Amino acid sequence: MMKISQDFAPPFKLIAPFFIIGGFFYILATLAVFLVHAQDLVYTSPVVISFTHLFLLGFVMMTIFGAMAQLVPVVLEVGHFGVELFYAIWTLLLIGTLLMVFGFLYSPALLPYGGMVVLISMMIFVGEIFLTIKKVKKLNLVMSSVLISNTFLFFGIIFGLLMALSYAGTISLDISQMLRAHVYSVIGGYIGITIMGLSIVLVPMFTLSHSFSLTPLRISITLMSMGVASVIGSALFDVEFLEYLGYFLSFLSLPFYFYIIYIIYKTRPRKENDIYAISMMFAYSAMLAAFFLAIVYFALHKEVFLLASAWVFFFGFFGFMITGHIYKIIPFLVWFERFSPLVGKQKIPMLVDMVPQRSSQAQFVFSTVGVVLVTFAILTKSETLLHGGASFLLFGALAFVRSMLYMINFK
Repeated sequence: MMKISQDFAPPFKLIAPFFIIGGFFYILATLAVFLVHAQDLVYTSPVVISFTHLFLLGFVMMTIFGAMAQLVPVVLEVGHFGVELFYAIWTLLLIGTLLMVFGFLYSPALLPYGGMVVLISMMIFVGEIFLTIKKVKKLNLVMSSVLISNTFLFFGIIFGLLMALSYAGTISLDISQMLRAHVYSVIGGYIGITIMGLSIVLVPMFTLSHSFSLTPLRISITLMSMGVASVIGSALFDVEFLEYLGYFLSFLSLPFYFYIIYIIYKTRPRKENDIYAISMMFAYSAMLAAFFLAIVYFALHKEVFLLASAWVFFFGFFGFMITGHIYKIIPFLVWFERFSPLVGKQKIPMLVDMVPQRSSQAQFVFSTVGVVLVTFAILTKSETLLHGGASFLLFGALAFVRSMLYMINFK
């Protein structure tokens, strides 16, 4: 288990807006599912593109930025270069995301403005993280993964801005080629490698696992980085071999990552299956299902399997990976700031007391059913299943936000 120190942790009031805004974007993303028509679902439709940016920018990226603001200085054991910059980051990311979502749905002319605001937000984030890392003389594997992932994020947002300008008619370029570079840079390069790096800190910390080798993680991150770089190269230079080489290396990285996660869970002394544990189990199961569907897509070349794979990967893996960790991160941060000074002076709650059992369990049940129903709706093009699944997801999202606000305001 990696050394964790709270001496350099930023105040919780800095982190809380990222989680709160991310939670409400999660609700909006479930509502957006109702706008999708299963019969004519294609990945290039404005509704699908709008939903993707709403979910990834508003929920996934917003929440990850908040977690990174907390975890980077704690792991590095140095203070942020400019901690106040994070107030600007969530504000700009909120505005930029809304502009892009409305731009894709109603007015493409808004896209360059939304893209530019998101670009500024992410450039501030990347610059602040790089300058914070620069204060450290020697990087460990986790912080090396943060450095790599943020480099891919830098290129991903550049590709995204170029696509937004082309979509709005400002410039002319091959969007299909640039889309591959943009998607793989952000999802594989930033989100994927960030999850790999941070999970090796958070999962052992929350399960009390220790004494495991980081070699499988090092191999996994290396293979994923090479795979992402290869796919980006294929898009920029139009080399098909590099594209499939990148896909192969990315797939090859997963067994190593799953192996170290398996070892962590196998060696954990804490065996109870709380909301965090079952969320992680569903997340990793969804990840396997998503890659199985992706393999089927490459074998049959039917777009429904690609769409189903992306859906399961987004809402099944990303969604449950984030919501599961929220049930651990927020109680820990609130307890440390609000109750740790009272240790030995009065009775204080345990972390488990700060998690609302009924609403967290409701969130898990409704969300899992919703993910499964929408997956079958995509594969069968069933409007009934789609709207039924969206309804379950909405109730799950509402239960999640209720749980999150309860934990934040726990006294």
